[in-house]
Amino acid sequence: MQPEHSGSLVIRMDGAFDIESVRAIQSRIADLPGDAEVYVDLSRVRVFHDRAVAMLADVLAATLARVSVRGLRQHQYRMLRYLGVTPSALDPGLARAAPSVDL
Repeated sequence: MQPEHSGSLVIRMDGAFDIESVRAIQSRIADLPGDAEVYVDLSRVRVFHDRAVAMLADVLAATLARVSVRGLRQHQYRMLRYLGVTPSALDPGLARAAPSVDL
């Protein structure tokens, strides 16, 4: 894992997006300051578990950091919208200067 740079962090995930994946994201962003920017790239995820997507909505609502998510399929995008995640947090692209972390 690489350290945060300029208050930004990219988290890239692949394989299955499950409850452990959400816990990994949550642990990485739990102690970040409110001015931190986190970009979660799920474009390489092959399988999404609906319960994990619902948990991700809770994590996004609870964090002080600004978190953006990209790489969602239409179903997951709709789920997060229904669960109250703002459209601006979904698929905005990734910051170029932010270091990445593969989980």
